[in-house]
Amino acid sequence: MPIAVDIDVMLAKRKMSVGELADRVGITPANLAVLKNGRAKAVRFTTLAALCEVLECQPGDLLRWEPGSAGERDADEPGESVPAGSSPW
Repeated sequence: MPIAVDIDVMLAKRKMSVGELADRVGITPANLAVLKNGRAKAVRFTTLAALCEVLECQPGDLLRWEPGSAGERDADEPGESVPAGSSPW
């Protein structure tokens, strides 16, 4: 996936455990592990905002785009095109 997750970096800087972060953000440690290990397909803005609030950082401190992997796409991931007359939103 072309998006890398750097939650581990912020956890280390803040000297915080995964369990403590999950508790303070209000998500399960298992869901936080899925996100921090880069296995999540999506993240809610409310979750991202809570992570940033607790870790006192910006979204860009947690997420970054890795060039060179933009052409890679999971087989079950839809393409960018939207049929005429329909809206992706």
